[in-house]
Amino acid sequence: MATTDALEPATTRRGYPSYSRNVVQRLLLNREAAVIAALVVVYVYSLVSVDFFDGPLTTYNILKEYSPILLMALPMTLIIITGEIDLSVASTLGVSAAFCGVLVKEHGVDLTTAMVLTLVLGIVLGAVNGFLVAYVGLPSLAVTIGTLALYRGLAEGLIQTDRIAGFDPKWQDWPTERIGGTNVPQIVIPVAILAVVFFVLLHFTSFGRGVYEIGLSPEAAHFSGVNVARTKFLLFVMSGLIASLAGLYVMLRADSAATDTGIGFELKVIASVLLGGVSIFGGRGALHGVIAGVLLIAVLNSALLLSNQGSEVIQIIIGLLLVASVISSSFLSRFRELLPRRTASTNQVSGQKSRKAPQ
Repeated sequence: MATTDALEPATTRRGYPSYSRNVVQRLLLNREAAVIAALVVVYVYSLVSVDFFDGPLTTYNILKEYSPILLMALPMTLIIITGEIDLSVASTLGVSAAFCGVLVKEHGVDLTTAMVLTLVLGIVLGAVNGFLVAYVGLPSLAVTIGTLALYRGLAEGLIQTDRIAGFDPKWQDWPTERIGGTNVPQIVIPVAILAVVFFVLLHFTSFGRGVYEIGLSPEAAHFSGVNVARTKFLLFVMSGLIASLAGLYVMLRADSAATDTGIGFELKVIASVLLGGVSIFGGRGALHGVIAGVLLIAVLNSALLLSNQGSEVIQIIIGLLLVASVISSSFLSRFRELLPRRTASTNQVSGQKSRKAPQ
């Protein structure tokens, strides 16, 4: 009946009636809102409790140190939403810094030209991952574990010494110079621009819709017209390009390229993405949650350092956050599946009671 259809509750995109969720349920089911709330709580607590956290250099150092993490988290978000992963981003960063350093210091290439060639290298390295995953059909976990070691070995082979240092001060100082009289480094400008680009790409384009569809079901995405292989290939190319850009920034910021540049960054990137609400199983996530996840880890890192905690404590906390993110993602997915069943059962019982009631 048309009347009955009109009375049916609207169904949300996640497949359960919108009226079935109260405010508390919506907050608990919205990982992005929970992460943003956690960021605010941790930041305020650190301001009140941690000595020197409110100093003028805290914001500057957080943005300066975690800009490369945020950069690499942008394409990583889309990759994980498709159900894949790229563990080679830190090694791509490292070999990019080494490649640029060798071109400039040992072969006399102009720094600007060397940076352009380095970005091309990043595209090539990302394309290697993308080809093996998208067109050969190999698991991304296995492929990028292999290229993680391969690219790090290439970096060590290129440098052959501990480090290469001494770059053009004009380029070296630009990323870390402050914007006006603020405590915001200039690297935030390109990072913010790229964040907007990826946000629009993921949330407001057909390409982004295809990314979600692939994560939910590659077969269904294929039959709905999404070029699954090409989409995955392009995402890994983007990841390689952005990782190379992050490598250039790290090289210029430190005024050196070393064999260990960027080691461990992949853990922070993946932890930030998962903490930000992206499901490790694919098909779900939002970029604003990932940005909040990066900032949350950055604030925690800064607060722990100012509290005289060692690097091992920071690594333990990041690891715990990573495990908690995976567990909570699985728990929330299961909870979402159970919620509509309970609601449907309740509605069915209510309907039966109303039919049995005397007229």
